Parts: sequence; C-alpha cells; structure tokens
Amino acid sequence: MTEPTDKKPHHHGDLRAALIQSGIEILTESGLESLTLRRCAARAGVSHAAPAHHFDGISGLRGAIAQEGFDRFRQAMLAARATGTQTPQGRILSLCRGYLDFAVENPALFALIFSCGPMSQFEDDMNAGDASAYGVLRETCAPFVSEGTDPRIVETQVWSLIHGFTHLFLAGTFGPPGNSSDHHPLFAPVMALLREIGKDPAPN
Repeated sequence: MTEPTDKKPHHHGDLRAALIQSGIEILTESGLESLTLRRCAARAGVSHAAPAHHFDGISGLRGAIAQEGFDRFRQAMLAARATGTQTPQGRILSLCRGYLDFAVENPALFALIFSCGPMSQFEDDMNAGDASAYGVLRETCAPFVSEGTDPRIVETQVWSLIHGFTHLFLAGTFGPPGNSSDHHPLFAPVMALLREIGKDPAPN
C-alpha cells in the first residue's frame, strides 16, 4: 500500500519545515501511532530517505514537531491574552482561555508537546523570557508575585489550575470535549479561583 502524496511536492529548500507540517497534518488526522518518517516523506512528496537528512529518527521528528507546536501554543496564548480585558486578572483569565482553546482545537498536537521528552522544553523555557511558551505564562503571572516570593509559586498555581482543567476537559470528564471553553458552564467558576492567586494564605 502506498502513501498518498501532495499533488505539488514541497520545495526542497524548505524541506524540513515541509516535513514538520506534514507530520502535524498526519498527527491531527490519524494520531501519534500513524506518525512515521515514511508517511511524512510521502505527504511532502519526497523520497522516504529524505527525512534522515533533517531528523535523527522518529524521535527527532517528534521533537521538531513539538517545538513547532510549542511556538503555535505560545502564539495562541498571546493572541488570546490580547483580546481580553487588559487588567492583570483579565489577562491571566484570557491566557487560560487561550490555553484551553488551543488544546481543544489541537488535541493531538497538545498531547504530543506534553508527552514526549519536549515536556522538558516547557520547563527549560522558564528562563527564556517572553520568547517561550512558559515565558508568556511567567510574564502574565508577574503582577501577582509578591516581593521576595519565588515566582514559581504563582506560576505553578496558575499552570496547575489550567493544565489540570484542560486535561479533564479533553478526557470528557465534564461532558463532550468538543465545545469551546466559553460555552462550558464550569470554566468561569473554576477559573474564578484565579482571584486567589498570589494571596497569602490565611494563618492557622
């Protein structure tokens, strides 16, 4: 059985990017199990040996796709953050909506970027500033970090809340996962917990 190819093969000068895009399309259409170097090569319209010049096996291809996925994830969060109320609380709520919506719209890509090695990329990005996915989260959380406090405390609070909600949402725990967060009755009340972010806990 031969793999389908594009009618117009990609230009070899941008072959690496073409293979990554082909991989994302295969991942989206058929899932991680269907993502192979041979399938990517066929979709990009090149020989099955071509990917070896750009990636160190299937793990290298997955890592490259994850890097591209993180960049798209970052762009989605930035775009969502810019559309909401431009107060610290409004920006953090909008970022969380963008986080969830990206996962709903790109479930296979979202699963990949947090499941294969590149999860460490998100963690390594902690010191990379706004140019990274984690940097967007860090910048948005900054207004809630008290002087002398480790910023990772607030960042972890926010990340844990939205990442956990997102995984439960995708798993269908709250019902069919295909709906936008704006239409889900639990999103707003759960995200209301963000109002407590950065506040000192009550004394015992």
